[in-house]
Amino acid sequence: MTRLLGYVDPSDARFVAAVLTIAFNPLFWNVVARWEHKTRKLSRAFGSPRLACYTLGGAILLLNLLRSHCFTQAMLSQPQMESLGGPTGYRLGLALLGVGSVFVLSSFLALGFTGTFLGDYFGILMEARVTRFPFSVLDNPMYWGSTAVYLGWALMHASPTGLLLTLVVAAIYKLAILFEEPFTAEIYRQRGSQARKRS
Repeated sequence: MTRLLGYVDPSDARFVAAVLTIAFNPLFWNVVARWEHKTRKLSRAFGSPRLACYTLGGAILLLNLLRSHCFTQAMLSQPQMESLGGPTGYRLGLALLGVGSVFVLSSFLALGFTGTFLGDYFGILMEARVTRFPFSVLDNPMYWGSTAVYLGWALMHASPTGLLLTLVVAAIYKLAILFEEPFTAEIYRQRGSQARKRS
């Protein structure tokens, strides 16, 4: 690990921008979604919960594009490590990128747009917990698939900086999961309680 860190300049502006965008994105969507759940102000401003959710989803997609751009710029601006490169490292990176992409895309298809982009915080609830692939294989497959994509991208570029930034991605997603899962479970618990009271 120390050897890897010797290739990384954490004071580089592009590295700092990558870390900030990695940390900011989940913070942004969690704060905005919880604020919406508490106040319903976005739903009122956009005229419907669905339109408000689509707007937040669009903002999240744009922020994720910015994060990926910053990740790539930070990685390309710093030295490669020859021992990470070569055909084997490239193929492993390509395989991880492919597997990660499958998890991300299949998660999106299983959840739909509103399920992916925090629709439950807007009152757009799924009928039941999704248990088919990729959720049958992995909890939080979108987050871990995205992490695999970044890891694959870093290996394909033989980039110690990319590997370090991937660790940051994984740590931030782990924090996001710890923050999101209990809150989402509570939303569905409340719906179950309300349904039992009505029946």
